[in-house]
Amino acid sequence: MPDATRAAVRGTTTTEIAEAGIGSIVVNTYHLMLQPGAELIRKAGGIHRFMGWDGPILSDSGGYQVYSLIHRNPELGKITEEGAEFRSVIDGSKHLLTPEHAIAIQFDLGVDMMVVLDDPRPNDAPEGEIAEAVERTIRWAKRCREEYDRQIATRGLSENDRPLLFGVVQGGMFIELRTRCAEGLREIGFDGYGFGGRHIDEEGNFLEDIVRHTASVIPEESIRFALGIGTPEDIVRCHALGWDMFDCVIPTREGRHGRLFLRKKGLTTDNVQLTTGDFYETINIHNERFTEDFTPVDPSCDCPLCTNHTRSYLRHLFRVNDPLGSRLASVHNLRFYARLMERLRMEV
Repeated sequence: MPDATRAAVRGTTTTEIAEAGIGSIVVNTYHLMLQPGAELIRKAGGIHRFMGWDGPILSDSGGYQVYSLIHRNPELGKITEEGAEFRSVIDGSKHLLTPEHAIAIQFDLGVDMMVVLDDPRPNDAPEGEIAEAVERTIRWAKRCREEYDRQIATRGLSENDRPLLFGVVQGGMFIELRTRCAEGLREIGFDGYGFGGRHIDEEGNFLEDIVRHTASVIPEESIRFALGIGTPEDIVRCHALGWDMFDCVIPTREGRHGRLFLRKKGLTTDNVQLTTGDFYETINIHNERFTEDFTPVDPSCDCPLCTNHTRSYLRHLFRVNDPLGSRLASVHNLRFYARLMERLRMEV
């Protein structure tokens, strides 16, 4: 799921996203509560109508963004048992994001899937600090679930109409804490469970044991959501370990900077071996060697860029700062990811 953080997958239209083969997108509660505000989106008829997207939408709770804000600058807020207190980076106004408020906002947005407010901590935080955050994550998850049930009753939503609710398994790099968090969340009961925190260590190494273990302590019938995991090789790794859903800014962020994903030459859907991690490559279209390269970015791709234009033309667009360049590159990367997910679904 590409991140439409502020109700837009930056630089692309919802039509282009759908035509690339993307089925659902992610918006962010923290950013939308600040601008334009959940009340305005509610008046517009909900987030689908507001941004013109007919497919499923998942809203992240904003807990990670709030904690990151406070972690970078403690003067901007603090985490208490009640919730997350913070100042807006837009106008300095004070806000309190409680578990109840986070859920109420997501109902006002009108999303199809929502995530509880959790207390994320960096992997290198002391074990005691992470243990406290795990217990608070469980307590907040219970409050989120109670508010969720109240909203369902108040709004008169049926089992078929209600949004799905996801808990988030925290615990850093400590297997015991991951187990404790998962067990606490399972007692509350959710439709799906997310992988909280980063899936790599400070050196960038993939935490395979932690990722595998976290998947193993989630109920088999539940959706496993690997939040924020988005490089192609990490998606493949996590899928092999039991994870079902992914979201990331990488496809469009890289596209805007002229970095494109493409299947390695000679590989087809039938012969590509995803498990080797050697199924794709990236190119930087700013490189001078593409000046007179009149071939498609990826001959095997059916996106508008690859079917209509050349590497030379795309490089030209970036050199003259035409927004069309980043737009075409972003849509291409989305199509690459959509095709990757199509292949992974074939292996289920």
